Amino acid sequence: MSARTVVTGVAVAAPGGLGAEEYWKSALTGNSGISELTRFDTTAFPSRLAGQILDFEAKDHLPSRLLPQTDVSTRYALAAADWALADAAVTLDTLPDYEMGVVTANALGGFDFTHQEFQKLWAQGPEFVSVYESFAWFYAVNTGQISIRNAMRGPSAALVAEQAGGLDAIGHARRTIASGTRLVLSGGVDSAFDPWGWASQLAGGLVSTSDDPARAYLPFDVHARGHVPGEGGAILIVEDASSAAERGAPKVYGEIAGYAATFDPAPGSGRPPGLRRAAELALAQAGVTPADVDVVYADAAGVPELDRIEAEAITGVFGPRAVPVTAPKTLTGRMYSGGGPVDVVAALMSIRDQVVPGTAGTTEVPEEYGLDLVFGEPRELPVTTVLVLARGRWGFNSALVVTAPTP
Repeated sequence: MSARTVVTGVAVAAPGGLGAEEYWKSALTGNSGISELTRFDTTAFPSRLAGQILDFEAKDHLPSRLLPQTDVSTRYALAAADWALADAAVTLDTLPDYEMGVVTANALGGFDFTHQEFQKLWAQGPEFVSVYESFAWFYAVNTGQISIRNAMRGPSAALVAEQAGGLDAIGHARRTIASGTRLVLSGGVDSAFDPWGWASQLAGGLVSTSDDPARAYLPFDVHARGHVPGEGGAILIVEDASSAAERGAPKVYGEIAGYAATFDPAPGSGRPPGLRRAAELALAQAGVTPADVDVVYADAAGVPELDRIEAEAITGVFGPRAVPVTAPKTLTGRMYSGGGPVDVVAALMSIRDQVVPGTAGTTEVPEEYGLDLVFGEPRELPVTTVLVLARGRWGFNSALVVTAPTP
């Protein structure tokens, strides 16, 4: 088999859009999914805005037997997996079970499920705690539940790297394909909008305290003061290109052409952050030059110091204002392991439709950043090669190169 890895199916569960096409429509029209958090009373918290999925009823998408054993994040992941497999026309009989694997990322675990069970433990006693607590909280549960539900018994994994994990999962899926597995379901999904999960997200001090949904999350803006947490993510079907052609995959969205990950040096070491090196390594692995890249989907932390570091990485690779940069996650919030995969789906849609969505909210980019940021209306331009960036707290950096499908 060839070492080329292509994407044959995509699915998104995100604020503002269930399904890849609905999400893409929201990204292009500027339909924001950010609003005041409604899952519990937030009046005692300094931050009250979130990117929420408001139109997902688990019972409409999953069998009733799965509902008592799954956290909300796993329900999103299972539904998105079903949608992605249908998009790729993959069924239980498409390939042998040991030739299909699952690689997902998760950063927050099953917060909501776990804290409901902890409340039972404290208020009622251990005999009232669900037996499913033994796995529903775990970072690997999405990989496990998806593989069981779809009889995918090939090489599988779960990765944890905060906001960078979703790109890492897709990169690992690409390596799994190169090692001989024919198909891998990959991506990332997260949700933690219960009181404890919310408190844990605010504890890092990087969440915006603005109460204006249109101005709370402004990456690369002079008024940037933090990000808005979001929930959801994306699932992709990646396949060996030859195998996809052999089985007659109905469509190919594009190719995962390159991937790299780095880790930042210790604070005070005097060494530069690792994001630029991750981008350069991913481009080299893809066999493309900076001049070949048509747009960069940015990590977009929304914190001035972190925005400056990313701007320096981008201009260091491409030069000042040499490539369009966008961050449509301003409409969804930062979705932890789900953010990178959603950007990959958007990158594939940009290639398909030859258009780049804007960065909602941001209007004033510091001159010294040297960025050609796409804001306001979407920008139509030829798109064949996209660089997607993601960073996780404590030093994780990931970069993925997506290219147009080749005959």
